[in-house]
Order: sequence, then C-alpha cells, then structure tokens
Amino acid sequence: MRGKRSRLVTVLTASLALALSACGGGGENQLGGGAPEIPVDQGVQFEPGTTMANLKQAGTIRVGTKIDQPLFGLNGLDGKPQGFDVEMAKLVAAKMGIAPDKIEWVEAPSKTREEIIEQGRVDMVVATYTINDSRKQRISFAGPYYQAGQDIMVKTDNAQITGPETLRPTGAKVCSVTGSTPAEKIKEYVDEQNLVLFDVYSKCADALRTGQVQAVTTDNVILMGLVEESGGQFKLLEKPFTEEPYGIGIKKGDVKFCEFINQTLAQAGQDGTYAKAWQATAGKVSKQTPSLPQADPCS
Repeated sequence: MRGKRSRLVTVLTASLALALSACGGGGENQLGGGAPEIPVDQGVQFEPGTTMANLKQAGTIRVGTKIDQPLFGLNGLDGKPQGFDVEMAKLVAAKMGIAPDKIEWVEAPSKTREEIIEQGRVDMVVATYTINDSRKQRISFAGPYYQAGQDIMVKTDNAQITGPETLRPTGAKVCSVTGSTPAEKIKEYVDEQNLVLFDVYSKCADALRTGQVQAVTTDNVILMGLVEESGGQFKLLEKPFTEEPYGIGIKKGDVKFCEFINQTLAQAGQDGTYAKAWQATAGKVSKQTPSLPQADPCS
C-alpha cells in the first residue's frame, strides 16, 4: 500500500511540474528563453493617429532585429529570435498592448536597417543599432538603451592582459577584422606587426584558441557571443574603451513614438525589468549589469 501511495505522489508531482512548465511557471517568458515575463498593458490608451494608437489597434508590430547575433538577436530552436535586443522590443510592444506572440520579426542586417524603416517594412528596428549623425539623416532614434564599446577577449587563464594599455608591454598579438573600425582603433595600443587581420571574427577566435594570437578585439557584443560559444575557453575583459550607443530606429520625425519608447525604457530601468532582461540574456556572459543610459532628445 505504501508503495502504491509513493508512486501516486511521484506521478502527481511530475504532472504538477509539467503543468507549471506549460503555463510558464516560475515567471519565465517561454518565448524569451528564460527572460522575465513582461506584462502586456491591455488597457492603455493613446492619442488617435499616433503610431502607438495605430499599432495597438492593429494588435501587431513588425520589428527588425538580428538573427545571427548571440545574446542580442539570435534565432532560437523555435525559429523566433532571442536576446537582449529582442527583450527590449517585447518591452515596447507590451506597453502598447501587444503580446510577444503578436510580434512579426523581420531580419534586419546592418546594411539594410535604414532602408526597411524608410520603406515601411518594419515599425521599428532593435538590432545592435549604433546611433550616429549619418543615420539620423534618414531615420530617427529612441534611446539609447545600451552603451556598447570596443573591448578585448583573451583566454580564460590569461592574467597578463587586463586592458588595452597592457597589449604593447606584453608583446601580445591581437586579432581583428580587415577594414573594421576596431582594427584601426587598436593601433593606438599595439604595434602594427603584432596586429593580425582576418575577414571574419570566427577566424580570430580560432587563432586565439590555438595560441597564434593572445587577444581578439571588436565591439563587446560580438565578443560576448564568441565567449558564450567558447565553452569556457575565453573571457571578456569588460573594459570597453570606445562608445557605441545602441538605439531603436524608427521613422524619421516620429517624435511622439520616440518619446513613448524613451518613457517605456525609463520605467524598465527604474522597476528592474531592464536589469532582469540583461541578466537573462547578455548577462550570461557579462558579469556587469549595465545601467540604462540617459535618453537623447527626440527630434
């Protein structure tokens, strides 16, 4: 009798665990790969004619993002993108009453981001999108929501390289990509004969793994992805020495939408949603949870 009762308890416990999992138990967003669930504001109202009102009425939003950038925008096994950028997009959508499963994700490679905004193929772009004056001539930005920057990746057991200023004294060979801004910037810190250039960063990672170079440098978000894929072989120094503010791209001149996004981001920064989104995505590699940058004026 006791054996039957024990087996019954085991079955009920397993069933309960499955039920909780199916319902998203533990506060996890099933579409976000463990990211915190973001409440959808169903009762929110907007001024008629604004982008927010139109999107709420439509009940959906088209978001451009990366699908090949680990930790920020990478397609998951379910075919939906996951990462910090994705969570920021879900956050904005939720404040317009749009649930995650009503978001239409559109791949947004770097070279086409302005184009797909101008052509109306997306409503916004959240795709490791650096705010700069050249892009502002064609589109508007909300944010920034993250301050990226050039950083350095080394082997996990490397204790000599602690920042860019230690590269030249240690005689380190440093790898980057041909024609990239990071490859030019690092010349301030390393002798040119010790700079190794490839066409893609995966080759730099291979060179670091085999000891052909002692460091790899580019934007920290790219390095975070390489660290995650290294199986513990690499680490990020987390000492960025350039500034690359990431913003949310929208149609040029849409000031009210920009202000709404900035208010949404500010609230997320205050109530901890922003930090939780980071910790569930890029925070798996980066030990430092960033603070939300101050928003730029909308124009």
